[in-house]
Amino acid sequence: MKKLFTKGITVLMVALLSGCASLPNSTTEKINNRHIEFALTQHNTIPIVFENGLGGRIEWWKEVLPEISKDTTTFVYNRPGYGNSDPVSTPRDGSHVVDELRSLLRSKGLNPPYILVGHSLGGLYMQFFARRYPDEVSALILVDSTHPKQLDGEGAIEKQSFWVRGLIGALVTGTAKEELNLLPQTGEQLLSLPTLLNKPVFVLSASEPMEEKSKLADDANEKRKDIARLYPGSKQIWVDSGHGIPLEKPESVISAIREVLTLKQANLNEHDRHSTP
Repeated sequence: MKKLFTKGITVLMVALLSGCASLPNSTTEKINNRHIEFALTQHNTIPIVFENGLGGRIEWWKEVLPEISKDTTTFVYNRPGYGNSDPVSTPRDGSHVVDELRSLLRSKGLNPPYILVGHSLGGLYMQFFARRYPDEVSALILVDSTHPKQLDGEGAIEKQSFWVRGLIGALVTGTAKEELNLLPQTGEQLLSLPTLLNKPVFVLSASEPMEEKSKLADDANEKRKDIARLYPGSKQIWVDSGHGIPLEKPESVISAIREVLTLKQANLNEHDRHSTP
């Protein structure tokens, strides 16, 4: 169990310390009366929107964006309170995070539908976006996403060891702490909405943690499997990686995005074929 937690805490530390650098093409602008740090590339394609995990910043996508943004419209940003993005006073639950992102996209002239890509907690927020605004979503790609009930059962923080709880208390502060505290509320909000249907859903799941054996590991891994079950017809892909898939195996994220784009183009061609007199 300690090995599992050590890996998890290492990933968290990387996330929390990743603000010391930034993407080469990132910028900070005042939008809707607050500063937001983001990186945007524009082509004549469906916008691909990336959402970071707990404590994560835009640098988490540094191995994915250079390739995928060559010929697609991509948008990645730091949520309020991360990097150079101003903090806000609104609660850090899924409802507020998603509506703020939606407003931000419109402000930058990025209109739906979107391909949503979310890692870890960012995956939970993207699930919420897709369920709340299904007509604005073209596809959903979840990268070792947080489960809506991640902190239920054996995953409850109060069930963890004194050592682990101490590390979480020391490392998870500020905005990240607010998001973590409201994670159960976000999960409840999400599950109260209908699932996403008739849209491509790719579930990229880390396979390395599946080797761990403990009550917590078993619980977490069952939740990894269950995310795919939450979306009937989804495609689950097991990636030979730890939780940090965007940095460890970026090619898996790029491949999933490319597959979605191919599916969308095939559907468009089929529609055009049937609509031609």
